[in-house]
This record gives sequence, structure tokens and C-alpha cells, in this order.
Amino acid sequence: MPRIIAFTLTLIISTLGSANPALPETAPAPTPDQPPEHQANRQDSQQNQQQDQQQALKETVESLEKPLYSPFIERYVLDELKQLRVDLSAQKAELIQQIVDREINSIDRGVTYATDTVTYFFYLIAAASSVLVLVGWNSIREIKDKVHSLADEEIAKLVKQYEERLYYIEKQLNQKTRHIKENKAEIELTQEIQSLWLRAGQDNNIHNKISIYDQILKLKPEDCEAITYKADAVLELNEPQWAANLCHQALAIDPENGHAFYQLACAYTALDRKEEAIQYLQEALKRSDTYKDYMLSDEALVPLHDLEEFKTLTPSA
Repeated sequence: MPRIIAFTLTLIISTLGSANPALPETAPAPTPDQPPEHQANRQDSQQNQQQDQQQALKETVESLEKPLYSPFIERYVLDELKQLRVDLSAQKAELIQQIVDREINSIDRGVTYATDTVTYFFYLIAAASSVLVLVGWNSIREIKDKVHSLADEEIAKLVKQYEERLYYIEKQLNQKTRHIKENKAEIELTQEIQSLWLRAGQDNNIHNKISIYDQILKLKPEDCEAITYKADAVLELNEPQWAANLCHQALAIDPENGHAFYQLACAYTALDRKEEAIQYLQEALKRSDTYKDYMLSDEALVPLHDLEEFKTLTPSA
């Protein structure tokens, strides 16, 4: 191996020397005036000098020791390793490129297959649509019209049903609203009448009581209780005929009003019509036995206490 390296170096140096031959410093440049023999001698001397230089270089290379050419070997090994790595990298890149190309080809085939499938599917739909258009256009139109007519009929039925339901609901709401308004008015009227009754019970003036009873009758003209209490107040004013008329008015409204019969008996007693008074007392007792207690303590009926008919009506006395 050292000899091969030395020979290689010698060959390189000789090549460089032949490319640029060393000229002696003392040799003059050839001129055309010199004779041919002199020029031939000169060329021979130059060749001899070159051979001597090559021989000297060869001897110098052969005389080199091992440490001088070991770096060349290491450089050679490193270059070989570098070239090997470069070759491996190139081979790896080529392999990757081949794999990528194959994957791209596979993807292209898949995309092409999907595109063709979708295209054929749309072609099939277009063909079926064309057949339907050419063959069954009239049937489809009839089906469409029939479907629309059936839908309109069903919608009309539903609308009618809901209109009836809404009308019924609206009617009920109106009735309830009217009842609520009537009840509200009745409640307000009852509250006002109740306040008037309280005023009448607290007022000791007969004329004020009659005025209050008139207000009650103005709000509720058919209030038999107000009419009979007004008749009682009129009797206290010594107006028996007026009281009798009021009692008859109350009986015209409510023929079964016991208090009206009792007040009528008191009025006829004041008019000195005792027999009729006894008859009205009997009618009052038929409606309620509670009037027996009032008959014995009522000053308006004192003129009747001596009558046998009155005593029969009050056996406990």
C-alpha cells in the first residue's frame, strides 16, 4: 500500500512537471540564428534534467516514513465513507420518491373511481327522470292534482272544525265575561245596599230611615224587606194607610212574605179594622211561629189583646 501511494504521488508530480517543465536559469531562449545541432543538444539536456528530477522525486517518495503517508490513507477511508453515505442517502430518497409516486397513483385511481361512480349515478338518475317525463307526465300531474285536492279538503275540514271550536270557546268566554260583569255589579250593589242597611240600623230618626229605605228601593225596587221595614217606619209616623199600601206592594212581589203580613196586621189595627188584622196575623203565623213573641210585646197590636181570636192565636198568654 505505501508503494502504491508513493507511485501515485510520483505520477502526479511527473504530470505536473511535464505540463510545466522547469527551465534552467542560465539557458538562453532559442533563437532562429542558432544551428540545428545546437538546438538538438539543448533538447537532450532538458530531457536529461527532467529524468534526473523525476528520479530524485521517486527516491524522495520512497524514502518517506510511515507517519507522512498515514493521513492519506485516513483521507481515502473518510472519502469512501462519505461517498457511501451519499449513495445511501440518494438510494433512500429514490425509495421514498417511489413510495410517494405509488401512493399518488393509488389516490388518483380512487378519485377516478369515485368520480366515475358519481357520474354514472347521475346518468342513471337523468335517464330515469327522462323516462318518467316521457312516459308518465300525465299520471304524475293527475297524482299531483289529486294530492292537492285531498290536501285542500282536509285543510278545509280542519279549518272548519277549529272555527267551530273557536266560536264555541268565544261564546263561552263571552258568557263568562258577562256573568263576571253581572256578578261584579251585583256585588257592588249588594255592598252599597248593605252599607245603607247599616246606616238605617244606626240612625234613630224615622225620616232618615225612610229616606235610606227609599235609596235601597231605588237601587233594588223589588226588595220586599226594604218595603216592609219602610212600612214599619211609616207606622211610627202614624201613617197606617201608607203602611198598608206598602205591605200590599210587598205581597204583590212575594206572596209568602210573613213580615209583610205582620206589618199589614199592625196597619189595619191602627185603622181599627181588627178582623182583617186578625186574619193577617194568622197568615203571618202560618209562615213563622216566631211572630207570637212579637205579638204580645208589640204596642201596635195592644188593641187586639182583648179579642178572643187574638187570645187563641197566643194561648201561652
